[in-house]
Amino acid sequence: MNHTLLRFAFTFAGSLAALLALSTGSPGHADEGSDKLPPPNILWLTSEDNGPQLGCYGDAYADTPHIDELAARSLRYKMCWSNAPVCAPARTTIISGMYATSLGGENMRSSVALPTDIKLYPRVLREAGYYCTNNSKTDYNFTQADSDAGWNESGGKAHWKNRPDKSTPFFSVFNYTISHESKIRNQPHTLVHDPANAPLPSYHPDTPEVRRDWAQYYDRLTEMDTQVGRALDQIEKAGLTDSTIIFYYGDHGSGMPRSKRWPLNSGLQVPLVVHVPEAYRHLAPADYAPGGMTDRLVSFVDLAPTAITLAGSRPPQNMQGVPFMGKFDGQPKKHLFGYRGRMDERIEMVRSCTDGRFVYLRHFYPDRPYLKHVAYMFETPTTRIWKDLFDAGELNEAQARFWKTKPVEDLFDLQTDPDEVNNLASSPEHQEKLAELRNATKQWMRSTRDLGLLTEAEMHLRTKEVAPRTYALSDEFDVDGLVSAAWQASDAWQVCNAEVVGNMTQLCKSDDSGVRYWGARGLALGLEAHRDSLPAETATAATQLLVSLLEDSNPSVRLAAVDGLMRVEDEQLQAAATKVLMRLADQPRDGYYIGIAALNVVDANRESVQVTSGQTLEAIKGKHDNAPKRGGDYVDRLLQTLRE
Repeated sequence: MNHTLLRFAFTFAGSLAALLALSTGSPGHADEGSDKLPPPNILWLTSEDNGPQLGCYGDAYADTPHIDELAARSLRYKMCWSNAPVCAPARTTIISGMYATSLGGENMRSSVALPTDIKLYPRVLREAGYYCTNNSKTDYNFTQADSDAGWNESGGKAHWKNRPDKSTPFFSVFNYTISHESKIRNQPHTLVHDPANAPLPSYHPDTPEVRRDWAQYYDRLTEMDTQVGRALDQIEKAGLTDSTIIFYYGDHGSGMPRSKRWPLNSGLQVPLVVHVPEAYRHLAPADYAPGGMTDRLVSFVDLAPTAITLAGSRPPQNMQGVPFMGKFDGQPKKHLFGYRGRMDERIEMVRSCTDGRFVYLRHFYPDRPYLKHVAYMFETPTTRIWKDLFDAGELNEAQARFWKTKPVEDLFDLQTDPDEVNNLASSPEHQEKLAELRNATKQWMRSTRDLGLLTEAEMHLRTKEVAPRTYALSDEFDVDGLVSAAWQASDAWQVCNAEVVGNMTQLCKSDDSGVRYWGARGLALGLEAHRDSLPAETATAATQLLVSLLEDSNPSVRLAAVDGLMRVEDEQLQAAATKVLMRLADQPRDGYYIGIAALNVVDANRESVQVTSGQTLEAIKGKHDNAPKRGGDYVDRLLQTLRE
């Protein structure tokens, strides 16, 4: 069928299939004889760094005939979130069936231990009799001992064809890297898509560099589509089409800046196409319709429980996702959640939530801009020209806002604002929706025991002898107190008065160093944003409290105090804070993760840091024994940026 006609046929095919489903009985219920069937094979085809920029999702610029053909006989999910907007935390979520934030693994290329009683999904599937292969990416945020995950095979030669006999059901993953961020900027490349016709989001400037990057991205999607077609052809030639449930999905949003690394919908929404052969329709969701589209909200945390359920087993109790197919199909979700922690060398903490239409973001570091200098991201021409135009004052508001500091909360309506540039958080008519998503996010952080409430350095300090998840489940982790403290602290950026300073003062007196950290952060935010409106005695009291915290026993608390004092227009205080700051940046004293955090503070306060032309920075070591094996060069990247 002509590719354009194939796109046009989706609406009719989906509607017809839905009517047939209603007339013949919904899938999801066992048909007569289904218990006699062998377990289905399960094939996952995944592509890197791409959102739903596909023909079957209505993108007229895309050229993806093989995925479009698969979608014409499958079910598309309108809203699937990757939970994290970058590969390692997203894959950590998939492999565990748990939110990476609940494992301490939301930071890019972190290395955390898992509790010994947690089984990752390949091991559960193997226990169910499946031959499990992964070709070829792992990239989990776990310690090396846990990274095996339980595959029969994992690597470039792993394949379902290698199973011991043809009667053994397989679970097989193939991952395509051609659409990765690095492939949309590499040269030489002869463009196939016309950059003049490239659809640009309203937040990107319209320049030749930006148009070329977007055109090359779509070229790579076409190449990826061809690879998906080859995998589907292998299944067909092996006579396995009628016995294999097929998933196709992207691993997070596109590799273009403000998609990848940001837990907006642009960074989290991915295509998800699921094909269920006729014989296994009893395992399909109730709204399954070939060529159809479902509004059911799903995310990566749900993939492992779904695969396990399709295999006929029950997901382990530790898994937090909800199966959306199979015998144990769970209740549809009302909300999906996303998160951002440290991305490469840049410290950040954001939590997001969607109901499928509105997207909510909570910023716990609102004083830092959305887009910061991440060395790897700046290799993309679009990033560089976008920042250059911002520095030159040549961007409109929609384009410029993402290089500026943030509000405490963002609320976007995807129906009227798919590019997420119009913040509705202060809109009177949207306060009920704002409260709904805010409360859902807060409750989710509590219920999953979000370890991101501790700084990365603090988490590692507290979990030297125990897995972070084990610690999070203990009484020592005061999740309610930490959620309350983090929320109050970030609110100080928006509203700060004598009462707020009093509340932050109480937090700073807590026996819990994590709570003290947020108290110091709140004082820093309040002083910067509201110094002119604060009574002089209130500002002085807040400043003196931060001075006292320079001698706190906890390095993260000391650093939060430094960050606040660097913003006070007092050279003597800045000098004292700088002295503490440079000690914290010297990794052998307090460790690798404090070193990264300290250099982020140096960068955020360059004009105030009392150092001479980088000489002090030259003494800072870029290596440390407790650096993760992957990502251990992030301090070097920061130092290079600061010395330029």
